[in-house]
Amino acid sequence: LALNGKIREVGDKILASNGKEVDFASALESCEEAGGTLATPMNEEENKAILDIVKQYNRYAYLGIKEGETSGQFNYINGMPLNYTKWYQYEPNGKGTEKCVEMYTDGSWKDRKCNLYRLTICEF
Repeated sequence: LALNGKIREVGDKILASNGKEVDFASALESCEEAGGTLATPMNEEENKAILDIVKQYNRYAYLGIKEGETSGQFNYINGMPLNYTKWYQYEPNGKGTEKCVEMYTDGSWKDRKCNLYRLTICEF
């Protein structure tokens, strides 16, 4: 993971991006191979730090959040329920067809299909 100054520290997390745009599974895999996971905002401060990287590249990014067994109910990748959300107005609206979550360049979230190419941002 070549970092070239693309690192943000927030709380006890370190966020980093390799600048690559890949599908959700590949993004998650590359983060896990590097010893981390996909960036997952747990509060406003972390959401802003991820947004800094999103803005730097001007690309939407996948977050470490996925729709669970229940349609419309999203959880962290580890299966824990969300304790912080920043959904865009009228989101999530995919009703089981959009199982992944992306961050817009304004910091809000939208549910999306998992096969789109989005910026990889990892947390460690």
